[in-house]
Amino acid sequence: MQKDDSKSVVVSFSDQDSPIKYDKKRLFLSRLKRKILKHTWVVRVFILAAIVLGLYMGFLFLGRVAKQSGIFYYTDLARDFIFTPGDKVKSQNGRTTILILGKGGQGHEAPDLTDTMMVASVDQHTSSVTLVSLPRDIWIPDLRTKLNSVYYWGNKKKEHGGLLLAKASVEEIVGQPVHYGIVIDFSGFKKVIDIVGGIEVDVERSFTDERYPVPGRENDLCGGDSEYKCRYETIRFEKGIQHMDGETALKFVRSRNADGDEGTDFARAARQQRVISALKERVLSRDIIFSPRTLLELKKAVEETLETDIDASSAAILLRTAISSRDSIASHVLSEDLLERPPYSPEYDNLYVFIPRDENWGEVHTWVECIFANKEGC
Repeated sequence: MQKDDSKSVVVSFSDQDSPIKYDKKRLFLSRLKRKILKHTWVVRVFILAAIVLGLYMGFLFLGRVAKQSGIFYYTDLARDFIFTPGDKVKSQNGRTTILILGKGGQGHEAPDLTDTMMVASVDQHTSSVTLVSLPRDIWIPDLRTKLNSVYYWGNKKKEHGGLLLAKASVEEIVGQPVHYGIVIDFSGFKKVIDIVGGIEVDVERSFTDERYPVPGRENDLCGGDSEYKCRYETIRFEKGIQHMDGETALKFVRSRNADGDEGTDFARAARQQRVISALKERVLSRDIIFSPRTLLELKKAVEETLETDIDASSAAILLRTAISSRDSIASHVLSEDLLERPPYSPEYDNLYVFIPRDENWGEVHTWVECIFANKEGC
């Protein structure tokens, strides 16, 4: 018999990691693996479903967060701002005309009268903007009312008819097609100014107004005072650069009883243009543009304050032009030389009104065209 030189295997039953137990584990895992692999497609479907469900839930969560943060508004605006061509905006010969109306709003004795009226011409070719303010007392014979009442009567005739009727009336005065309209509620206008931290306004002349109406006291009997002094407050503005919050800016543009030249509607129109220009500069400043929280607050305030027929894409394009035209904005007030004030008479309902000097708007049409074309000697 031959001698077996192979080494003997020693089994230690006290050894926790014994080969027998190890083999049993391998056998168990091998059987489990075979069983699982028989159903590989089930496992794959289960894993795929888990991934899809996870992605779906993640997108839902991100979508909700994005919607609440308002990011979609800005991404859509940015898309239109960058990619939408200028020819998508209504225009004539590359010029878009916008009517800007400012109404008193809540707390004002005549909330729907538009005492602020401007025509803005946006030139797409030169990226320039021209503003022309119109006196509120222009007489509109077809409607037997002043220009500042047209918006009110238009809304009385038809829902949202005020802006349409105002645009049509202004077209006759300026001789230019009015493509869009904006109505600013001044009760919310001061909120916009406060959101951006106030504005810097260049006050051209010092003035005092001792009869600025106090909101809510229009019918106050003032304890029998025959002059009703309690209905008014005195406001003062000094010449030079002044920082104004919303309330102060509102008083600055509304004041109409100052002594001297600042007491005219023409002076008030010029002050309104200064405030709008100052607000534009502030809104387009770096600390506002790069502040998402401030932009969201502005968006909400503007939605509460504005009525307009400008769609989102057109607004983005016009905004692009406005940014380009920061140093190319010309401001004008319709010249008194082109208007006359007739005597009080039943023909004008015994009101203080302005009519065209030559009995039609021909001279005004020529002047507006000259101003919009940026010619000299207009």
